[in-house]
Amino acid sequence: MRIPLGKLKAILIYFSNFTNTKYLGKVKLMKLFYFLDFMHLKQFGTPVTYDTYIKLEHGPIPSTVKNLIDTAAEDIDISELSDTIHFERPVGTAMARILPNRQFTDSDKGYFSETELLVLEKVCAIYGDKNTKFIEDASHNEAPWKETEFLDNIPYTLAANDLDSKVSVSDIELLNKI
Repeated sequence: MRIPLGKLKAILIYFSNFTNTKYLGKVKLMKLFYFLDFMHLKQFGTPVTYDTYIKLEHGPIPSTVKNLIDTAAEDIDISELSDTIHFERPVGTAMARILPNRQFTDSDKGYFSETELLVLEKVCAIYGDKNTKFIEDASHNEAPWKETEFLDNIPYTLAANDLDSKVSVSDIELLNKI
């Protein structure tokens, strides 16, 4: 992953401020990151985080982001994300909701390009009020999910096989070498 920690935190703050946190658990958060990276990739040729995605049962997951979130969920006090998010377990549920520690600010906005902000907004507009099952199913309809085996890394180039991709495999390869 080639994303600075500050930018990653800004993404977490954005997602936890602009989605319905009733449904924002770890699984949905992983899919929001997937759609952020792969929507940006399909429109502009590059992902946002450059994290390594792995195919798991509930959909693609960004491995570095997942590890950071898992650490935060286990012990927020030792987590690098302790100033960014916290977890709340509603009574009678197994899911731990992810909640922001603060609002998204102009300072956070400065981490993103114009295209990245557009895609962040789009991801939240499409999936922000949807439950985990909806977003999980949506990720399973994408070529990167369909064309990899369980536990395999998902190559970014597979995004070019989706009908909504505006870039080719060679575009992705070239732009990601830069």
